[in-house]
Amino acid sequence: MELSHETVRAIAELAKLQLSDEEVALYAGQLSKILQYFERLQSLDTSQIAPTASVLPLSNVLRADRVLEMLSPEQAIANAPDAQDHQFRVSAVLDE
Repeated sequence: MELSHETVRAIAELAKLQLSDEEVALYAGQLSKILQYFERLQSLDTSQIAPTASVLPLSNVLRADRVLEMLSPEQAIANAPDAQDHQFRVSAVLDE
């Protein structure tokens, strides 16, 4: 499937992209090749292949839950850019 320059411009407009004429020509060729590849994939008979979510074996890698020593208030705020009375100070984000 060959994409026209007008189609690429329409897609670019939907994506709010401003493309030069050179970029339109480049992307028209690249997108056309991608669509041709998908057409090849669609022609393959996959009726004998079971649906697969992943080709890799599934396994959860979880660490054991362990109770560790808590940070002291001084350690917790040691790298804070601004702190007062063991609390983080941050700039206001809402107007009053």
